[in-house]
Amino acid sequence: MSDPRTSASDLTARAKIRNAALDLYSEHGEDRVSMRMIAAQAGVTVGLVQHHFKTKDGLRDAVEQLVVDYHAQAIADAPSGDSPAESAAARDRAVAQMLHAHPPVVNYMRRVLLDPHNSGGTLLARLTELSRQGVVEMRGAGQASTDRSVADQTLGLMIKHVGHLFLQPMVDAMWAQLTADDEPPADKPVLSVTARTTD
Repeated sequence: MSDPRTSASDLTARAKIRNAALDLYSEHGEDRVSMRMIAAQAGVTVGLVQHHFKTKDGLRDAVEQLVVDYHAQAIADAPSGDSPAESAAARDRAVAQMLHAHPPVVNYMRRVLLDPHNSGGTLLARLTELSRQGVVEMRGAGQASTDRSVADQTLGLMIKHVGHLFLQPMVDAMWAQLTADDEPPADKPVLSVTARTTD
């Protein structure tokens, strides 16, 4: 799969700064990361960060777009199946593989989408719109049912693609508690959220 963080040529300073911000935000949270920390991580000056992004709001906007680009690229790279169900399954696998391969994307999404005070970002709206556009395109290409509304299908798709990201940490904590005295340790279950999407 193509990586939206990189290009065929060397990374530009702007891309290095954006990538550093994603990594730091995913690890520490935006509120705990300064422009100076981002500049140091990217190997540039604070002035260059301000030149490219002006403010932290501008930098957040670029980071959120990168997260959306990861999802869009995964969906675009998914192979078409012989049936709507196979095509949908291929897209689901592609998104799951992308998330597994890029922990900073997962951690950033968890931090942002689970924070009730996150009023400055638009990540949820962007991801929802990406899913809605995908549903509309699939319906138009005959790869999705038209028996349900676009809103219903979009919601199902969002739950299937990102729902487990938020429930898995809770499952991990419960599993650790329940198996603390087990010898040898039992295999930790991986949550699988099944939802009707575009069928």
